[in-house]
Amino acid sequence: MPSEPIEAEFISPPALLSAQEDDFRILHSEGPPTRQSSPDTAVAHCHDVKLKERSPRDEFGAQVVRSFITVATSFLCLAVAVGSSIVTGDMVGPTKTLHIQQTITNLTVTCFVMGFGLGPLFLAPLSEVFGRRPIYCISIFLYFIFTLPSALAKNGATLVVARMIAGLCASAPICNVGGTIADVWAVENRGAPMALFSGTLFMGPCIGPMIGGWIGMRAGWRWIYWVLFIFIGVCFIFTFFIPETLAPVILRKKAEKLRKETGDDKYRTLEELEKLPFSETLKIALIRPFIMILTEPIVIFMSIYLSFVYSLLYLLFFAFPIAFSEIRGFSDGMTGITFVSIMLGILGALALVPVQEKLYKNATRNGSYPEARLFPMMAGAFIMPTALFIFAFTGAYRHVHWMGPIVSGVVFGFAMILLYVSANSYIIDSYSNCAATAMAAKTFMRSEIGAMVPLFVNPMFHNMGFQYAGLLLALLALAIAPIPFVFYKYGERIRMGSKRASKNRRIRDEDVGVSEKGQI
Repeated sequence: MPSEPIEAEFISPPALLSAQEDDFRILHSEGPPTRQSSPDTAVAHCHDVKLKERSPRDEFGAQVVRSFITVATSFLCLAVAVGSSIVTGDMVGPTKTLHIQQTITNLTVTCFVMGFGLGPLFLAPLSEVFGRRPIYCISIFLYFIFTLPSALAKNGATLVVARMIAGLCASAPICNVGGTIADVWAVENRGAPMALFSGTLFMGPCIGPMIGGWIGMRAGWRWIYWVLFIFIGVCFIFTFFIPETLAPVILRKKAEKLRKETGDDKYRTLEELEKLPFSETLKIALIRPFIMILTEPIVIFMSIYLSFVYSLLYLLFFAFPIAFSEIRGFSDGMTGITFVSIMLGILGALALVPVQEKLYKNATRNGSYPEARLFPMMAGAFIMPTALFIFAFTGAYRHVHWMGPIVSGVVFGFAMILLYVSANSYIIDSYSNCAATAMAAKTFMRSEIGAMVPLFVNPMFHNMGFQYAGLLLALLALAIAPIPFVFYKYGERIRMGSKRASKNRRIRDEDVGVSEKGQI
């Protein structure tokens, strides 16, 4: 007997559906969509699952739930971001206690960040099959468990392997929170939630060294892991209160309930009828990002740019201690406080998000096109090398006031957000139909390249000299600065030649004028 698909039209965000199933009503309608590729699944009619209209009181409740989901999932991201860098607060302690080389200790950061890049390739498709909530719960629990061996480690191998597995497990919030926000917020209301999400991603790595520096100085390096372990445990409790937000999963559960209650096996969702086997889904998820990163110029060059920016952030976790601890004699705790400078720059850039949105709306008043997202990136492309030039020639000399490299940190944080948010938005708008794949490709390249930084940053600054190492980074930033300008001019032509990219064209005011004259 053919199955009857259940379609969904959500009047309110799907995050509330599983908790308020009494609001469901079944409506019968004629002429449902059929799956042309499989005639056996063609049906005579379908059931539309809709939500009843909500009262103002219900809408207030919905707003509270959305806000809670946003804060809770962003809190999970904060735990992951802090965990990636908190260990840099004391990199000497494990080296001395475990009698290992400094390079092995640096691998605790490298391996954790490598997990960021590998994890989403598996966890993203798993979340599409099983839902976001179970992936959050399981991944944070495993992150919690595999932080424990690091605190108890008796040798370098245990420390490094545990950090690698912890990073792999911890990547779920990084790849799922953006989707969760899209699940529960309408497009026009996502500005503040996305700003909170982005803020935790970038401020977390800056908070880590601040906390780790003081803990390492006062209680020893093992307590850095113990504090992280406790923090993750608190975050794990949060996962029990996060509802499922992915619409197909919510509907699938509703269909299962209807089949059980009615004894009628015909109740099926369209997603159940048309989805690929999980093995195929996983295969596509693993292969497509690599195809895009090899064949799509926008993905290639934006990923290279963002990989460089991300690498600079992790590079500063090791370069700041050289500038402040080695050269100026700051304690580990005071060196950690210097990362507040980067946080101030990040907050300054986030405060300008409304201005950026206004510029985007003005640029797209005749119709949206991806290249309109590049204005902040074009500004950041020249602010970033400025920050690195300042850092190179103020951080290198003891007689230069410590405010010099602090200022460079503020400018760096400001430029980083301009570049990152703008480039991410450009990738998403350019590949709206396969944005998740494009972002997975970018995340993989960014994380794997960024993970290599801890292995060479100390030898680089010590062997080349601080000022020349900083100068090299500034010149590299200057060399890639034209990338956003090139895509602003030629991006539309590049997209038109791609099978996957958006075909939205830029409509200029003069074009609108010509069109209106033609109509007259």
